[in-house]
Amino acid sequence: MGASVIESSEFIKVLSDGSVERFTPERAPPSLDLYNGYKCKDVTIDPLKAITARIFIPSTAAATMLPVLVYFHGGGFCIGSTTWLGYHHFLGDLSVTSESIILSVDYRLAPENRLPIAYEDCYTSLIWLSQQKPTDSWLQNADLSRVFLSGDSAGGNIAHHVALRAIRDQECPVRIIGIIPIHPYFGSEKRTELETRQGSTDEVRSNDMFWRLSIPEGLNRDYDGCNLEQMKVSMSEWSRFPNVLVFVAELDFLKERGVTYAEFLKKKGVKKVKLVETKDEKHVFHVFRPDSEPTRLLQKQMNDFIHSV
Repeated sequence: MGASVIESSEFIKVLSDGSVERFTPERAPPSLDLYNGYKCKDVTIDPLKAITARIFIPSTAAATMLPVLVYFHGGGFCIGSTTWLGYHHFLGDLSVTSESIILSVDYRLAPENRLPIAYEDCYTSLIWLSQQKPTDSWLQNADLSRVFLSGDSAGGNIAHHVALRAIRDQECPVRIIGIIPIHPYFGSEKRTELETRQGSTDEVRSNDMFWRLSIPEGLNRDYDGCNLEQMKVSMSEWSRFPNVLVFVAELDFLKERGVTYAEFLKKKGVKKVKLVETKDEKHVFHVFRPDSEPTRLLQKQMNDFIHSV
C-alpha cells in the first residue's frame, strides 16, 4: 500500500512516509556573461548542509566599493529557490538598479528542516561572505560595512531574525545597516480581522498549513519565530536594530501582518521604520511579474533606501 497524503496544496504535498513533492516553476541558469547589465554565478555556502546561493553583480562592480544585499526567498519556509525564474530576473535587475552586490541564499526547507534551521542557514551566509571576500574576485569590491538584509514573505521573516542574530553575535563579521522585508510572513494563534472575514477560508487554510510544516513540532503559531509578541528581545537589542523599510501590497492577504510588523518595531523604539504600500497588487507580485512597472518602482524604492542609510 502506498503512502497517503497528510498535507496538500497547489504548491506542496507531504506524504505519510516523509517524502515531499514541491511545486517547481521554470528555473534560470546562472550566467557568467553580462546580461542586462549584470552577471551571476552559483556558490556553495556549506556543502555538508546543502546551503547554496547565487551571486549577482552589476557591470559597475569593478569600479568602486558596493553595498551588499543578502536576499532570502519566500515560500512559507517550505518551497522556493533563488534559481526560480522570477527571483533570478528580479534580483539581477535589482543589482543593476541599486548598484549593489546581491547574495541570494537557498536555505534548507521545511518540513524536512523545521525552524530555526532556516534562520541558522541564512546567518551562516553572513559568515561565509566575510570568509570568502578575500579570495573571491566577485566579492573584492563588496563593502561588508554596508550590508542589507531583504526577502519576501517567509524571507522577510528570516531577514528580521537574522538581523537579531547579528546583533547578539559580538563577533558578527559584517555590519548590517538596513533590512527590507517585502510582504513579511508572521502569524499568531489570534486571528487578524482579515483572517476572520468571510471568504478568507482558503488563505487561512494555506497559511496554517505552511506554519504547521515549518514551526518546531509540538509548538503552535505563538512560536517566537512566528508571533512578534512572543519574541524575547531586550530594549538594548532593539536600540541597535538596523533601519527598516517594510513593503506591503494593498491586495495581499498578509498586508495586516506587514503593517503590524512595522508598528511593532516603532513601539520597540527602532530608530527608523518606513512602511510603503503598493496599490492594486497582490502578494509577492515582483516574483510573478519581475518586468512590471510596479516591480520597477519597488526596485527604485529599495535603491533609494540603500543609498540613504
